[in-house]
Amino acid sequence: MHQIYPVAGPDLPVVPRAADGPPPDAVTRLAHLYRNGAAANTAGPRDRGLVRANMVVSADGAVTLDGRSGGLSGPADKMLFTILRSLADVILVGAGTARVEHYRPVQPDGIWTGLRPPGAPLPAIAVISASLDFAGCPQLLTVPAGPSQTIVITAAAAPADRRAGLAGRARVIEAGEHAVDVAAAVKQLVGLGYPNILTEGGPTLLGELIAAGLLDELCLTTSPRLAGGLAGRIVCGAQASQRLSLAHVLVDDDFLLSRYASAGTRP
Repeated sequence: MHQIYPVAGPDLPVVPRAADGPPPDAVTRLAHLYRNGAAANTAGPRDRGLVRANMVVSADGAVTLDGRSGGLSGPADKMLFTILRSLADVILVGAGTARVEHYRPVQPDGIWTGLRPPGAPLPAIAVISASLDFAGCPQLLTVPAGPSQTIVITAAAAPADRRAGLAGRARVIEAGEHAVDVAAAVKQLVGLGYPNILTEGGPTLLGELIAAGLLDELCLTTSPRLAGGLAGRIVCGAQASQRLSLAHVLVDDDFLLSRYASAGTRP
C-alpha cells in the first residue's frame, strides 16, 4: 500500500491483525495519517465530537455483494478497518447493519490496542434501534457494565417489553420520541465521554448523519469489482447532500482507499 495523493508516499506493507504487542511500524504510520485528519476536524464545537464514516463500495457503486459488505473487502481495507476502530471511542451502527453483518463486541485481538491511550477501554458498540430487534447480533448484549458495554440508542416509543429485556444487558439511552434523532444521539454519546465516533453504516444511518450536517469524514474503499444486481448505495433514505474535500488517496492491489473531509474543513 502507498499514498498517491496529495503526494507520493513510501510503501506500507499490509499487516493483518495478529498477536498482542506494539503495532508494527506500518500500522503506526497509517494511524498517524488518520489521526492528523481527525485532529484538524475537531476544531468545531466539542459537543458534537468527530463523526467519521468507514465504508466500502464496488467500482460500480454497490455497497454489498451477495447481501453483505465483506465480499467487497480486501487485505488493505481490513487493515484500515482495524486501525479506524482502534482510534474510535465508540462505533455507531444501525440495527439493520448490525443484524445483517452479525455484529459482535470489539475484542482486543480485533484492534490494535497499542494505538489507544494506556488503560483506555475497548471501543463500545452503539446501535441505533427504534424496534429493539437484536436478532442476528445477540452477542452485543453480553458485555458487562462499564465503558465498553453496548449502547442502545432508541426512541421513547420503543416497545416497552423489549426495553425491559435489555436491563443489565446494555446501556439504553433515548434520543427522540417516535424515531431516533441522530443529532441528539451524537450529542448524548459525546456527553457520555465518547467524542471520537466511527460509523460503519448502514446507508440509512449515514444518510441521516449527512442530512443533519454531522459527518466530518468519509473513509471510502473502492473495490476493484463490479457487483451488478440491486445492491444499494452507501447513502440512502434522507435527502442528504454534502460537499466533500479529498484529503488523501492510498492504493493497494487495485483497491483505492480515499479519505474525504467535510468541505471547509482543513484535511
